Amino acid sequence: MTIVRYDPFRDLRTLQEEVNRLFSTNLTRGFGEEGIGRGAWNPSVDIYENKDHIVLEAELPGMKREDFELSVENNVITLRGERQFEKKEESDNYHRVERSYGSFTRSFTLPQTVSAEGATAEYRNGVLRVTLPKREETKARRIEISGEGAATSAKTIEAKAENVTDDKSSQAAGGR
Repeated sequence: MTIVRYDPFRDLRTLQEEVNRLFSTNLTRGFGEEGIGRGAWNPSVDIYENKDHIVLEAELPGMKREDFELSVENNVITLRGERQFEKKEESDNYHRVERSYGSFTRSFTLPQTVSAEGATAEYRNGVLRVTLPKREETKARRIEISGEGAATSAKTIEAKAENVTDDKSSQAAGGR
């Protein structure tokens, strides 16, 4: 059982990061001004789960593996990187640039049911796919039920294990 330390300032830091991100983006893009949107993009991300894993997929078109990094710290997975504007030749005169460029950071808090150990990441065709395994104690299990009487036979039901680490830690903290 791992002990997770409560951080009362985590929400405040998250709010500060969001406000900083808001003011660091190019606000004129939203008002129709044309030009290169530096720092005004975030890659699109899909997060889904199945019975054994939680999967994060991020679209990073036109980027090389060296252009971004992925880290997990304190149950938060962070993807950060930068997409550079590459002018092909000095004689090129762009009339319109609609693709966004600049640095980005995306962070997501992982549920306690996920283990960072055993995580895998694969980058193919501009899509980063991160697979995080669920902890064994949180996976669904089948429970055999037997009954009395000639007409009843053993039945099986599916049960999903709840996150017992939270219940034990709250009991240890005196129900707080």
